[in-house]
Amino acid sequence: MELLAPAGNVEKLAYAYQYGADAAYIGLKKFSLRVKADNFYADEYKAVVALKKQFPDRSLHCALNIAFHNREIDAFLAQIDYFKQYPIDAFIVQDLGVVPILQKHFPQAHLHVSTQASVMNREAVKMYQSLGFDRVVLGREVSLAEVREIKDAVPDMEIECFAHGAMCIAYSGRCLMSAYLTGRSAQSGFCSHTCRWDYDVLADAKKIAESGALFLRERKRPDALFPVYEGDDFTAVLSSKDLRMIEHLDDMRRAGVDSIKIEGRMKSVYYVAMVTRAYRKALDALAGTITAEEAAPFIASLDEVAHRESTTGFFYGRAEADKTTVGASDSPYELAGRVGAEYDAAQTDVVFAAGADMLAAHAREREAMHPKARAAAEKDAAAHPEKCPAALQRRDGWHLYPYTSYNKTEAGTELELITPDVLKIVLGAERYVFANPKNGAIISFVNPDHDCALYTDLVIPAGALVRTKDTGYEDGVIRKTGR
Repeated sequence: MELLAPAGNVEKLAYAYQYGADAAYIGLKKFSLRVKADNFYADEYKAVVALKKQFPDRSLHCALNIAFHNREIDAFLAQIDYFKQYPIDAFIVQDLGVVPILQKHFPQAHLHVSTQASVMNREAVKMYQSLGFDRVVLGREVSLAEVREIKDAVPDMEIECFAHGAMCIAYSGRCLMSAYLTGRSAQSGFCSHTCRWDYDVLADAKKIAESGALFLRERKRPDALFPVYEGDDFTAVLSSKDLRMIEHLDDMRRAGVDSIKIEGRMKSVYYVAMVTRAYRKALDALAGTITAEEAAPFIASLDEVAHRESTTGFFYGRAEADKTTVGASDSPYELAGRVGAEYDAAQTDVVFAAGADMLAAHAREREAMHPKARAAAEKDAAAHPEKCPAALQRRDGWHLYPYTSYNKTEAGTELELITPDVLKIVLGAERYVFANPKNGAIISFVNPDHDCALYTDLVIPAGALVRTKDTGYEDGVIRKTGR
């Protein structure tokens, strides 16, 4: 089975490929159902082309899955020459109006039916095949038994199914709640995730809801009960659990699924890397290229990624899909940064030389002081050595890397590195130093706007991610993180 990962920007695309995706799906700004993702625009196509050359065996899918109005068709046509610069292998669409346009201007690209089209039966699959589609992303309401029936009826049509990520409470994501409550249409890519919000149950019903005995029931369907639970400051009515099928990939394969899809173009680089890596290892174990024991720790690491309670959705029956949950996604870790390719010898020499120059300049300034001022400065330095400039000093067996910070991290914080094939490596305070590569100075903390390098005794592959433990995380406790 193909592993298809999300990529909300160029960086996430690189990590999707590096951490094991066979294919990744992106969105083009204004024409994707995830407009709040960074998506792709401007001259980013150059970086995408470079990535495809770096990973020549990987595919690139483009989600062009909004419901188009006339103005949006016109806008797409006006920019079509720009979009042709992307090395797109397949388009994911729900609106049949764009099909002739894509067939004319992108004759080599495959056509995939979006899950937004709610394809759930063999006759619909046959119809889309007759229109030139090569693959259908089945609606999430389809069971594995139905997948098998569809595959048997249309064996030469590729079947793609979501296997992991957030589930929409609406039918294949076609929701009107967001537009109703906020004026932001989910069908134009502006979903405000109103189904995840916390709602109050008013009046005396609150006490009943707190008991767990309150249900929603449509009056003409007395046997269909929908539980409502009132917590301390919220009510969960519509918030679905996250989909997780990593333990059931063999069932998906035997049902005829050709591609498993991870949801999450709006998720973080850390999410993309960790989830893609876990499913890569699970698929490799299924194929027999690694053992189940080797894959198990990577699968277990999914709990270290932001998530809600999980479910198998509709794959084994509706009962699981009907279960709701409360709270936002949460994780015991925060993404701290990423490590670049190691500085070569010449680059390293430049950093150390800059540090020596900095110390020499400081010494000259000290010498130029009036003797009394110099004595006072030396006394203060002895009392507060942390104020004194410190430069990197060479250590045998240590390596220097460019470091991109995503969150403020204090020097001395225990770091954990993850790579595509290493579960984690712990770096204690004694094993690394943060430095400014421009002047060679040792620095006490890093921020996203800092120039930073990581000096360590560890050999680190380029693209390794660095995480730190979230001190505010409590296992089993839902934190108040807002909407």
